[in-house]
Amino acid sequence: MFRAYGIIGLLMLAFAQINFILRIEPFAQWYFPIIWFGYIFFIDALVYKLRGHSLIYNRPKTFIFLLILSAVVWWMFEAIGFVLSNWYYTGLEGFGGRTAAFIFATVSFSTVIPAVFETYYLLRTIHLFDHVELKKKHRITKRFLHTMTILGLIFLLLPLIAPLYFYPLIWLAFFFLIDPFNYIHKQPSIIKHLKDRKLVIPVSLFAAGIICGFLWEFWNFHAIPQWHYNIPFVDFFRIFEMPILGYLGYGPFAWELYAMYYFIVGLKRHNKVK
Repeated sequence: MFRAYGIIGLLMLAFAQINFILRIEPFAQWYFPIIWFGYIFFIDALVYKLRGHSLIYNRPKTFIFLLILSAVVWWMFEAIGFVLSNWYYTGLEGFGGRTAAFIFATVSFSTVIPAVFETYYLLRTIHLFDHVELKKKHRITKRFLHTMTILGLIFLLLPLIAPLYFYPLIWLAFFFLIDPFNYIHKQPSIIKHLKDRKLVIPVSLFAAGIICGFLWEFWNFHAIPQWHYNIPFVDFFRIFEMPILGYLGYGPFAWELYAMYYFIVGLKRHNKVK
């Protein structure tokens, strides 16, 4: 059965795309969250149709938690972005004030993690990467975990100290910093799959990040409030607003979100994403 909210999501997607041309307000100004919630609702309903259970239908509390976590996490990245100066926004003046612009930004940011996770669930549901495995197991030692954590700390600090040269490291920092902690405390982690050889989760997450990254850039390109990039050294061959090499950051970004989620789950003992 295809859930009704999936049809609503499909209609939201269609309306948002048509409104590219019509520019009916206030919907044109709120285009980004409308299209992303439409995407999330549609993909979740599709996953339910194919799998028999889904995030929104079966775990609505977890979905709401992901919305909140997503907004908090991306506001954190906005604070980091203030130092890096790699992206900036235009078109926010249409909201008529900082409060309305803040609400718009927060609602938009709340879609980031749910979008990546829903895309990940869809890829898992269609079994696209089920047979991707490492040829041999890798031994996970304390030295490896400590080295990875130290690298994560370095990757976090260097972009803040010298953003011009080290800004790409921020898209690996939290994964390197947090994933070892999750592994040690028996939470789901990417590191675990170096040991069990099964790469379906890491590869599905990476692909979900790339897919969402492409859609973020595609749907941002003609939006009224939109972001732009200032990326030193690699600012060439843009696809929409993003230089082509920038798309490589979306895969590790999905790993970061996965690690962050399970880190919070481990602290709060929240229901796990399976």
